[in-house]
Amino acid sequence: MAAALAASPDAELRTAASELFKPIPRAAELPHGAAMTRAKIDLGAMLFFDPRMSRSGVFSCQSCHNIGMGGVDGLETSIGHGWQQGPRNAPTMLNAVFNVAQFWDGRAEDLAAQAKGPVQAGVEMNNTPEHLISTLKSMPGYADAFKASFPGEDDPVTFDNFAHAIEAFEATLLTPNSPFDQWLQGTDGAMTEQEKRGLKAFIDTGCSTCHAGVNFGGEGYYPFGLVEAPDASIRPEGDMGRFKVTNTQDDEYVFRAAPLRNVAITAPYFHSGKVWNLEEAVKVMSNAQLGTELAEDQAKDIVAFLGTLTGEQPQIVHPTLPVRAVETPHPEPIDLPAQTGAVAPQGADAAAPASN
Repeated sequence: MAAALAASPDAELRTAASELFKPIPRAAELPHGAAMTRAKIDLGAMLFFDPRMSRSGVFSCQSCHNIGMGGVDGLETSIGHGWQQGPRNAPTMLNAVFNVAQFWDGRAEDLAAQAKGPVQAGVEMNNTPEHLISTLKSMPGYADAFKASFPGEDDPVTFDNFAHAIEAFEATLLTPNSPFDQWLQGTDGAMTEQEKRGLKAFIDTGCSTCHAGVNFGGEGYYPFGLVEAPDASIRPEGDMGRFKVTNTQDDEYVFRAAPLRNVAITAPYFHSGKVWNLEEAVKVMSNAQLGTELAEDQAKDIVAFLGTLTGEQPQIVHPTLPVRAVETPHPEPIDLPAQTGAVAPQGADAAAPASN
């Protein structure tokens, strides 16, 4: 096998790529080593799809992270409780287990910590841990599922266990076997000549400096506008990124590098969601981060390569959810906005509790 790879006309490029990127595995482990049992994964799937985790009974995790749409909602910024518009674009949770941290600003250390955010965000699910737990405990189906998922615990229905179950489910949402992964592992014909040119350009121009590893990003934090600040419509001045987390001046407009797996199917782009065309996004990044202007053919080649990062999409059967009981809290009505198009505040304070 090694001899065949060495004899391939793609050998030199494949060697360079192998030093920077890794294929998506077919299974993942949680970073803190917690068990991923079938019972816990199935419970996490129910919680992920259940809109009753929101106070209104309208919004679920699936609402903003649609598994059938590459893990996103296809909106510039998501719509949540009271039809409010959140301040940031919803990132995909597919392959998110490989990210160094969650959210655009990295304020959640893992998927479990991330799962607690949207539930409590007033602009999203507008719930509280106490109300959520009372809802779950009221339904025998959930009580039994938590008991099976966290055996031996006197009180298994907790907010922490809610988050760990969702984390276990999300860690199964992987997209292996992309054309790039097939090529990286030795199948020369898995990528076209244009796609290979795009890969070479992706490496040679410096894109791989920030977008490397198994997830082509998600491993570090970088200023958005390292060389030249993007247009304010793309990088809104009110959202200071990681500065809100660290309160460090060097972190102004710093964000976690976006993972590029499945990027061809997860438009719109950037934390603002203002760019809908992938070629335009590539050009914006080239100017802002590298200080270079790509030739048209080079940009098209890179876009063609990025298309090879779309892997096998998870095929998830919507779970049957536990039946509510007499004691289950009723959903609270959502007041309609006074006028069409009303949105939530978009300043720095609004960004803090949002899920993205």
